[in-house]
Amino acid sequence: MNFFRKYKTILIYGFSLALLIVFLKLIEYKLIILNNSFQFYAGSIALLFTLLGIWLATKLIKPKTKIEIVEKKVFINQVQPFVINEDALAKTEISARELEVLKLMAKGFSNQEIANTLFVSVSTIKTHISNLFFKLEASRRTQAVEKAKNLGLIP
Repeated sequence: MNFFRKYKTILIYGFSLALLIVFLKLIEYKLIILNNSFQFYAGSIALLFTLLGIWLATKLIKPKTKIEIVEKKVFINQVQPFVINEDALAKTEISARELEVLKLMAKGFSNQEIANTLFVSVSTIKTHISNLFFKLEASRRTQAVEKAKNLGLIP
């Protein structure tokens, strides 16, 4: 009770300002809403149909898929050790050193890395690669490796 006596003037001014704001809002409502009622009516119908169209489009366009989980047994063959196709090796006339270079090429080694691994110069590796391209009838490293895999020369 002591609180109301202490702030009586502030509460009266606050309440009167609130009533004034409510009165001004009612006047604003009358001037804006009632004078422009057709625009608000048409706008609300447009908003309603827009929302209805969006909702209907999401229902119609949504794919009707059913997710089924199918469990199948997968049989994995046991890995057998790789055996070089000797007939293809004899037919292509690839030497043992060229076969080593081809295996390292298949692993993705660069010319310098192959040379360091085999303890030879880079120009020797380039010669071996050139011979491999000729013997495998390839024009690129990837093509040579693919043909060698298809012939059974490398795993």
